[in-house]
This record gives sequence, structure tokens and C-alpha cells, in this order.
Amino acid sequence: MVNEVGELVGVTVFALSGGLVAARRGMDLFGAVVLALVAGLGGGVIRDVLLGATPPGNLSNVWALSCATTAGVVAFYWDLGLDRFRRAVLVLDAGGLGLFTVNGAVTALTLGAPPLAAVFLGLITGIGGGVLRDLLSGQVPVVLQDDIYAVPSLAGSVAVVLLWQAGLWGVTAGVLVAVAVFAVRLLGRMRRWHLRRTPTDPPAWPERPPRTG
Repeated sequence: MVNEVGELVGVTVFALSGGLVAARRGMDLFGAVVLALVAGLGGGVIRDVLLGATPPGNLSNVWALSCATTAGVVAFYWDLGLDRFRRAVLVLDAGGLGLFTVNGAVTALTLGAPPLAAVFLGLITGIGGGVLRDLLSGQVPVVLQDDIYAVPSLAGSVAVVLLWQAGLWGVTAGVLVAVAVFAVRLLGRMRRWHLRRTPTDPPAWPERPPRTG
């Protein structure tokens, strides 16, 4: 039950990021819904296909489809300035990364996947929706740029597997891991952490524009 709720929350959060990206890129409402569905459901669909769970659960889950569609519409009509769009997408994307990383690894372990496979599936579930969203919106996926993105997801997946094997897994552990992934992702963005050999000047955390008038 807890895993299902976590899945729906992750779907909604990632779907909101998809709708916001669509609005920022000048797409129409249909485009916003499509990006919301792809962002919200993509990671889980990839996970289920790799686990051999077909058809993927989210594609036949009315609640997941409804949450993603509604989130896309809400995000599309969300009246935010450009700077706030960027900030909102970053926060929502980090939240979805944390939730889906935990959910992906736990789902894999529940279905009997070995530890290494569970780590990989946690990572794929965490980054999959964001990668598909960025590709469809004509952007280079965040995971391939300067930002630390896949690293916190990978570390979170490893933490889930270790806690599971040690018999320490529970709701509290899941929340803590998801929050840790979320926090490291945002901290890496704010402090411009990256894995490049030659540091460049990546975009900083978007600052609020100065007030006028």
C-alpha cells in the first residue's frame, strides 16, 4: 500500500514538471498533457518492462493516468513567471527523482530481483521519466549535462538495497532515502557540482529577479 501511494505521488510530481516544461517551451495544452504523462509514467513503464511485468502497471492504472493528466493541466495553467518556472521544475524534478528512485528499487526487490539489478532499476526508474520529458521537449537530458543528477539516484538505490538486505527497511527508511536524494540533487544544483574534467560555468540556481516599482 505504501509503495503504491509513493508511486502515485512520484507520478504526480514528475507530471507537474512535465506540464511546466511544456508551458515554458510554448506548447499547447495537448503537448502539456503528453509531456506530463511521459514524465510521470515513463520511469515506471521502463522499470516494469525490464522486470517483465507487462503490460506496465501504470498504463492500466486509472489513478496513475488520472493523476498525471490532471497534473499536466494544472501545471500548464499555473501562472508563474519565467524564473519561477525554472525553480519549480528543478524542485519538482528533484522530488520525483527521490520518490521514483526508492519506488523503483523497492519494486524490483519485492519482485525478487537480485541486489545489483535492483540498484540499476532504481536508477532507471528515477531518471527515466525526466530523460524522456527532456528529449520530447527538445532539450539535452539533464542527466547528460553538468548537473549532479544520476549520482544521488544511484546512491539512493544502493541505500535502499543495503537497508533491505539488513532487514531495516520500512516507511521511515523510505522517506529518509527519498528526502536525501532530493536534498543532494538540489544542493548539487545550488553549488554547481558536476562530473566534468574541465569545469565550466554551468547555469547557477535561478535567482529571483529584482523587484521594480
